[in-house]
Amino acid sequence: MTAGIRTTTDNMKNIRTVVLIPVALAVLMGCGSAGCAAKGPSDSTGFEWEGVRLSEKMLSSEIRRNPDASWIDGQEGNLKWNYTTGLELLSFLDVYDAYGGDSILNYVSSWYDGIISDDGTIYSYKLSNYVLDHICPGEALLKLGVCSSPKYALAAATLRRQLSEQPRIPDGGFWHKKAYPNQMWLDGIYMAEPFYADYAVRFESGTRRDSSLNDVADQFVLIARHTCDDSTGLYRHAYDDSRKMFWCDPVTGRSKHAWGRAMGWYAMAMADVLEIMPEDFPRREEIVSLLKGIVSKLPAYADPETGMWYQVMDCPGKEGNYVEATCSAMFCYAMLKGIRIRVLEKSLMPYAEKCYRQLCSTFLESNADGTLTLKKCCAVAGLGGKENRSGDYDYYINCKVIDNDPKGIGPFIMASLEYEKIK
Repeated sequence: MTAGIRTTTDNMKNIRTVVLIPVALAVLMGCGSAGCAAKGPSDSTGFEWEGVRLSEKMLSSEIRRNPDASWIDGQEGNLKWNYTTGLELLSFLDVYDAYGGDSILNYVSSWYDGIISDDGTIYSYKLSNYVLDHICPGEALLKLGVCSSPKYALAAATLRRQLSEQPRIPDGGFWHKKAYPNQMWLDGIYMAEPFYADYAVRFESGTRRDSSLNDVADQFVLIARHTCDDSTGLYRHAYDDSRKMFWCDPVTGRSKHAWGRAMGWYAMAMADVLEIMPEDFPRREEIVSLLKGIVSKLPAYADPETGMWYQVMDCPGKEGNYVEATCSAMFCYAMLKGIRIRVLEKSLMPYAEKCYRQLCSTFLESNADGTLTLKKCCAVAGLGGKENRSGDYDYYINCKVIDNDPKGIGPFIMASLEYEKIK
C-alpha cells in the first residue's frame, strides 16, 4: 500500500465531479479489452474465469450499482464517514494503481472531496467518540495522496490525533470504541493499524516513528494474547478486560466463538501492515509469526467440499453453519499478498491459488447485464450494544446474509488483484 497513486494535474483537475464516461465504463465491463475479456472456456484447472481481470470487472459492477460512492453500503446518497465505504474505495485505488483509469480516481476523490471540508473537518465524524472503525477510511485517504490537498492532510492528522488519545486497557490495547469500554475486538486491528503504520512511515521520523510502529506491533501481539484459544489455535472475536460483559467468559474475558470475518480482518491487517512496515524494523517478525500461525490453521477449518471458511470458524460443519464470502475473500487476500511480499513461503502458492479459484466458484455469479454478484456475505455481526448481541452460535448463524456487501467486495477485489499479479 505504500506504492504511490498516479497523480497528475489533469487527473486532479475535476476532482469534485464524478465523471462516468460511457465508453470507459463499457471497456471496464468487458467488451474486447484484455483486462475484461468475456468469460471463456475453463482452463486445465477448471477455473472458468481464466484470463478475466475480475478486480476490474467487480469494480465496474459496483459502479453500475452505485453511480456515486455515497450509495455504497446502502447509504442511498447520504454522506457518512464509514469504514465500509473506506474499505471498498481503498480496493478501487488499488485497481487504479495497477491498471489506471481516471474515472476510478474521480469516483474515489469525489467522495473524499465531498465529505471533507476545506478546513479538514470530516462530515459525520466525531473524534471524541473514539471509534476505531472511523480510522479505516484514512488509509484510502493516505493512498489518494494527502499532498494533493491541504484539507486531506488536515483530516489525516485528525485521525492520527484520535489514535494518540484513544482510550486503552491497562496493558496498552486500544478500546474498540468509547461506547465499548475495556474491549478489544479483532475487527479494530484492521480498522486502525494499516493507517497507523502508513502514517508513521510517511510522516514521522526517528524515535517518534519507531514509537508508533512499536505501538502498532503491540496491538497485534496484545489482541493475540487476549483472544487466542489454545485448544484450536483460532482467535475469538473479542476480549473484555473488565470481565463484566455478558458475552464474555468471566475467567478469560473472551467472547464465545471465533467469528470468520473477525479473523479475516486480523489476517488482512497483518498482510497490509507488513507491506508498509520497513523490513529492518525489529518487531516485524512478531507480526510475521502471527500471520503464519493463522495461515497454518486455515486448511483444517475449511469446508472440505468448497475449500472455503465458515461463518463460525470454530464450528466447521455444524448444523446451520455456512461458508461465508467475506471471511473467505479476506483469507485468500492475506495468503496471496503474504506470499507476494515474501513473508509467507512460496510453497504455499498452489494452495492459495486454488483457494482463490474456489472463492470465485463458490460465491461469484455472472449476471445478464454483465455485472458480477458476490453471494453469501454476512451483513453485520457484533457483540453487546443496544441489540444485546450475545456472540453465541445461534446469534452468528442467524445474522442477515446479503449479496455484494462492501466488506466482501473490497477484499474480493484486493484478492483478485493479488491473483492477477501472479498470472
